[in-house]
Amino acid sequence: MVIHGGAGTLVKGLMTPEKEEEYKAALNEALEKGYAILENGGSAMDAVETAVNNLEDSPLFNAGKGSVFTNDGTHEMDAAIMDGKTRDAGAVSLITGIKNPISLARDVMDKTDHVFLAGEGAMRFAKSLDYTLETPEYFYDEHRYQQWQNIKDSDKFELDHSMKKEGKFGTVGAVACDKSGNIAAATSTGGMTNKRWGRVGDSPMIGVGNYANNKTCAVSCTGSGEFFIRGVVAYDVSCLMEYKGMTLVEAASEVINKRVLEIGGDGGLIAVDAKGNIAMPFNTEGMYRAFKTSEEKKEIGIYKD
Repeated sequence: MVIHGGAGTLVKGLMTPEKEEEYKAALNEALEKGYAILENGGSAMDAVETAVNNLEDSPLFNAGKGSVFTNDGTHEMDAAIMDGKTRDAGAVSLITGIKNPISLARDVMDKTDHVFLAGEGAMRFAKSLDYTLETPEYFYDEHRYQQWQNIKDSDKFELDHSMKKEGKFGTVGAVACDKSGNIAAATSTGGMTNKRWGRVGDSPMIGVGNYANNKTCAVSCTGSGEFFIRGVVAYDVSCLMEYKGMTLVEAASEVINKRVLEIGGDGGLIAVDAKGNIAMPFNTEGMYRAFKTSEEKKEIGIYKD
């Protein structure tokens, strides 16, 4: 199992040791809760949903409770989940008031004939399932609010990882391989600070910010969404494995350390294949990440080694 909490300008020494420990503790909790499902014979789908739920519930990350403010002072969240065994998928975008967007994405997959619901329609779907809508106060965070105040009267928007600051970082995600050799991926985000006009990033797009196929890999991305969309990043990793015969590590590295950079993007991804191999490349100073394997290997990291 592998999870991430965003990639970007995570410069060593910028954060206090206490804040670093806070992030590592949050990553560890999400990792252990997801892994426990795999250890008990549960599915990769349940594991990635559980891990992402946990990250969404933390104010430290830009997803769920910690989502950034839009230009209108609201929170618009996106999420996607995909089953590598069946290639069934579910995604939601431009939703508000939903505590755990990844669970709504799972419901789109399990309870409709559709893959992607957005905006008002996605909200109507949530209400039909009796989702509790949280008040704006639930999503309020003073640091996020100040982040928005700094640029809200300008035409700027800000990737959460684009400034050197002691603060919260981006998109969250999880990938997993279960005892049956099935893999799954889940990704959730609050998007960009001060985003306008219903902007949608890569996270909820199947094949872009999230993808899973038992034949190749499960991928969850984080970074400069517009560039990841242009690069069709998650599916690109899968394609390099399927059509060029690359290993998971080779394909993931090719995409993040070459292809994304060539078009001006930055960020990272986490990936796993059906044999339990993992990859966690990123071309930024750091990426919140953690993994655990059945061979008792475990790592929680923030910066480049």
